[in-house]
Amino acid sequence: MANYEIVHIAIAPPDTLDANLVRNVAAVINKSPYDTRLLLAGQIPKIIAHCQSMQVAESMAQRLRDLALLAIVCKDSELHTPSLTFMAHTMEFREGEVVFWDKGGQERRMESSNVFLILKGRKHTYTEEEKTDTKMKFSLPATVLTGGIPIWRRVRQQTKDTSLQSEYFMRLYDRKPWETSVEMLQGQMNYSMLGTEMTFSSLTNFSTLAAKLREILPQAIFDDRLVKPSGVSASSSRVSEDVETNCKLIYLFYLVTRGLDSTA
Repeated sequence: MANYEIVHIAIAPPDTLDANLVRNVAAVINKSPYDTRLLLAGQIPKIIAHCQSMQVAESMAQRLRDLALLAIVCKDSELHTPSLTFMAHTMEFREGEVVFWDKGGQERRMESSNVFLILKGRKHTYTEEEKTDTKMKFSLPATVLTGGIPIWRRVRQQTKDTSLQSEYFMRLYDRKPWETSVEMLQGQMNYSMLGTEMTFSSLTNFSTLAAKLREILPQAIFDDRLVKPSGVSASSSRVSEDVETNCKLIYLFYLVTRGLDSTA
């Protein structure tokens, strides 16, 4: 059996959706108009088709481009390989560069002129907690034995509570594709670099940090589409996978629109 790798086709959702476009795209990707409309809706790039060869994928992507859609192809290994993300804990703005440190003291430097994209979003984390509840349950057999006097017994029951927590994040991407990105999480940053602007609210501090980054790195693209509410999957692993895929797709589309080679 010949080895092959799945190649994905992704599109940037169009500004407007009309029946004719939906019908034409549906014919290209071999899906129903209803499913196609769902894929074309929204603001975040989406994978709309899968192929078993680059040649077939490129041909299909070109047909989509002929419909005035921005379409790219991406190998599965390229899209789903875990990113080498540097998790920042604190940072410092210096002349011509930004320096980050993680909790272990490891350092990562980024030249200001090379920061290509600042991506701000929101992550969802599921947590499960097992609980033991004690309830009173009516015992019919015991009641019969006592001649009809109601008997209640304590019964322990194991339950699980699932909670969903949201946390903001930012990622800084270099101009070189697939370089290690720097990620900052709202609840894991040391905001002492803000000085007198630091408050007791991590949300306020994170917003202030984002504003400072935009001010200091004016050449970098700022994208906060992933901040907006979206449908959340039922498992934490799936949520994490969706966030990672969305980040990579947004990054890839910016590389294409800025004329940079995503395979370099």
